[in-house]
Amino acid sequence: MVEEIRVEVVFATAQEQRLVTVTLPTPATVMEAISMSALADRFPAENFDELQAGIWGHPVDRSHILSNGDRVEIYRPLELDPREARRRLAQAGRTMGGGSTE
Repeated sequence: MVEEIRVEVVFATAQEQRLVTVTLPTPATVMEAISMSALADRFPAENFDELQAGIWGHPVDRSHILSNGDRVEIYRPLELDPREARRRLAQAGRTMGGGSTE
């Protein structure tokens, strides 16, 4: 009997986010979960082979073996480092919440 696991695979752009639950035979890798999710078909403008992946916010190699209930996240490159964004807002007298610093 083949054991199976269920994992979530998530990806988001600025306009859209997708979460897909996939069932895989064990052992299963991050790469297999991403492939099974078909998210690359949903976002053809993205090169999923070059994007970093992680589990629950921790970057991992695509050969990482998954556990039941894992959440595989596919990360897009940052357009602007969050520290730089805060620095620019502070210089303009604003905060991340959109309000004034006064």
